[in-house]
Amino acid sequence: MGYLITTDNMADLPEEYLKEKQLLTMSLTYLLDGQTYNAENSLPYQEFYKKMREGCMPTTSQINPQEAKEKLAEFLKINKNIIHIAFSGGLSGTFNSVRLAAQELMEEQPDCRITVIDSLAASMGEGLLVYKALEQQEAGLSYEEMVEWIENNKLHVCHYFTVDDLFHLYRGGRVSKAAAVLGTMINLKPVLHVDDEGHLIPLSKVRGRKKSLNALVDGMEKQMGSFREKNDIIFLSHGDCYEDALYVQEQIKKRFGIEKFMISPVGPTIGAHSGPGTVALFFMGEAR
Repeated sequence: MGYLITTDNMADLPEEYLKEKQLLTMSLTYLLDGQTYNAENSLPYQEFYKKMREGCMPTTSQINPQEAKEKLAEFLKINKNIIHIAFSGGLSGTFNSVRLAAQELMEEQPDCRITVIDSLAASMGEGLLVYKALEQQEAGLSYEEMVEWIENNKLHVCHYFTVDDLFHLYRGGRVSKAAAVLGTMINLKPVLHVDDEGHLIPLSKVRGRKKSLNALVDGMEKQMGSFREKNDIIFLSHGDCYEDALYVQEQIKKRFGIEKFMISPVGPTIGAHSGPGTVALFFMGEAR
């Protein structure tokens, strides 16, 4: 290939897919019980969420410019032309760190070319954008055409998700403590999405888990519009609640006749903020 597409571990793509596509990634870290983890030495997701259910509260760190520079330098040994799809700049400073690192490297190595794109996406929303970009690369898009394609399509990647525990959103500053306490008392479940600036935005609240899962599919029906035919595959991620992700998958199959899915756990770096019981749905739509 004339160029590499790279990303970070916030895309939550399954390990087998990364290996199949030889997809290179950067890794954000998290701290749990006094120990630092990254993609290379992460806890199994079941153990990570078990610790969260037992009261352990992980903290996360963005990639800093020096770390990003070291990783990009590794990538440049494989190919001098890189398109890096980064975790939403609306949720982390990682995009800016990689952008600054790319600028430095291009000054030091004038023969290299690095384009860093803010996906304005999270979890498998970022993963879906990477997946679609790799398809376009295999179809023969040039470097310039690929950059244009990603920029033109990233805001068509829609995110709908729900969480089971409002207190994780409270700790992340997404809801007030009063809303978390009251919502928990009356079994309210929020439905959220990621907006055009890459921020997490509450959309609605429904009472009960099953209604919140159905609300994800309702949102998909509303947002797909003319992009219905572009949804040849749907992505789902979950915070150690695979059966709930399967339930959403079955509802999509029944309602839209879509048969191809990729399901993966929400990785620890995002899961630290969304918590166990998160279910997220990603698809292509007219607008977010």
